[in-house]
Amino acid sequence: MSALSRKQKRLLLRILLSAALLGAVWLLTARADMDGRLRLGLFLVPYAAAGWDVLRAAARNCIRGAVFDEKFLMSIATIGAFVLGEYPEAVFVMVFFQVGELFESVAVGRSRRSIAALMDIRPDSARVEREGDTLTVDPEEVAAGEIIAVLPGERIPLDGVVIEGQTSLDTAALTGEALPRDVRAGDAVFSGCVNLSGLVRLRVTKPYGESTVSRILTLVEDSAANKSRSETFITRFAAWYTPAVVFAALALAVLPPLFTGNWAVWVHRALIFLVTSCPCALLISVPLASLGGIGGASRQGILIKGGNYMETLARAEIAAFDKTGTLTRGDFSVTAVRPAPGVEASELIETAALAEAWSEHPIARSLKARYGREIDPGRVSEARETAGHGVSAKVDGRAVLAGKAALLAAADIPCPAAAEAGTVVHAAADGAYLGYIVISDAIKPDAAEALAALKALGVRKTVLLTGDRREAAEDTAHKLGLDAARSELLPADKVAAVEALLAEKSRRGALLYVGDGLNDAPVLSRADVGVAMGGLGSDAAVEAADVVLMDDKLSRLPAAIAIARKTCRIVAENIALSLTVKFAVLLLAIPGVSTMWMASFADVGVCVLAVLNAMRCLRS
Repeated sequence: MSALSRKQKRLLLRILLSAALLGAVWLLTARADMDGRLRLGLFLVPYAAAGWDVLRAAARNCIRGAVFDEKFLMSIATIGAFVLGEYPEAVFVMVFFQVGELFESVAVGRSRRSIAALMDIRPDSARVEREGDTLTVDPEEVAAGEIIAVLPGERIPLDGVVIEGQTSLDTAALTGEALPRDVRAGDAVFSGCVNLSGLVRLRVTKPYGESTVSRILTLVEDSAANKSRSETFITRFAAWYTPAVVFAALALAVLPPLFTGNWAVWVHRALIFLVTSCPCALLISVPLASLGGIGGASRQGILIKGGNYMETLARAEIAAFDKTGTLTRGDFSVTAVRPAPGVEASELIETAALAEAWSEHPIARSLKARYGREIDPGRVSEARETAGHGVSAKVDGRAVLAGKAALLAAADIPCPAAAEAGTVVHAAADGAYLGYIVISDAIKPDAAEALAALKALGVRKTVLLTGDRREAAEDTAHKLGLDAARSELLPADKVAAVEALLAEKSRRGALLYVGDGLNDAPVLSRADVGVAMGGLGSDAAVEAADVVLMDDKLSRLPAAIAIARKTCRIVAENIALSLTVKFAVLLLAIPGVSTMWMASFADVGVCVLAVLNAMRCLRS
């Protein structure tokens, strides 16, 4: 009882009271010589206790023009049963209908609570430091650049960078990760995490409307609007199914008696037909399963933007992957320095690092880290980045190029082939080749296991699509067991590669593209399902992807597919169960085999079974 809302508790008490009254009246009216009007009056008491709100809702909907719904069908069927003298059956059907309504309400409440748990990440206030005072304000009133303090036990209200203190953060609400994350001065933190141990001061980097918690809440709130094809089908199906069965029941009540007489028998069969045909099992269990699947996935740090994406994810047949930040850590380091004859290694590193001074690309950061000294911005001018190729700049007055061999080839500067696996940065100054630097990236520890799990789930082809050079791509593909690798791709080339892969899939299959969201937005949008890795730090991921993995664990992807397939399987089971039982009892109602008890089970009983089955989606 404690898990029920106040409204649900009232409904449960009404059901128990109505059932008790029905049992008492049934025993009291067992005497054959009881006056008929008294017997009718006694049965109306439990009927009114159980169904007064159903009758009122049906009347209100009829006045508004929304005639054909389950409450209208139930009202007509039970009133008709009273007219025919089937008093116990009429009351039982109404009581059983309310049992189904209670089950439905509890199930929907549990599914919504599973998503509402994610909504608890919404911060209530922020402690902002202004003019020497600490003020408690709404997070929406804090601007980027302001300083906020977060005490132990409080939820971080806004994205920021730690400027003082160190602590451990509980990120489970965002990533599903149980282990705390340690942060100190200089580390980026995200709103929605819980500060576990120490006082920290943060410099806010984004206003609340652009913060991680705000984007996640918007995503989850909008997920219900993206209905699956099953949900859309059921909505359309009910729109014509319910009026059709009402007119079929009317025909069953009127046409046969015109030829055979015996109106009471055929009206009774028509009422059974009406009770059986109520589509509530389909209307609630299918969307409930999708809602449960989305909620179950969210508890594991997997955000699915709607039931339509879940259905497509379940049909995954081909998976394409970006390399950096997806299959690999994205933590580049210099592993080889190969200067040209007559050039010192230190000169090569210094020139490349200065040329990349203004870039925040991971490769640029690794070059600057290897340089190891503070860069004088006055030595660099006219810096320009060419997407997918590299950078050009004036360094100490010299025209420097640093990037792929194609960048230097465009300036008629020949480059030797590199023997080492990894990303190669060639450098030249004033048209003279200086040498190349090899930068390598470590493969994520769970990448091989995740790809093996995808194969076990029936994903028949895995492909690497990367802008990195061929040797590095083939080395990564070989280590992870990918089926194919395409390298040295510009963003537009990746889209073309995905187009080619789309042509290879079967009619029912789906293509997934998994990227880090930083420069893959066009490809994420073009794939059947775009999956973004590392959604915590990437605006592009949340905007462009259909599924967001809220940490950098590739192992979440097979889990997401398994959850999607389980959800779709439960939806199919509910549709098959509901339609099979209903059509069987409907057909049996025509020759008079079905009873009102059977009709009640075909409606409410099947609805309860379907709801219980749909609730399995919550256990993901």
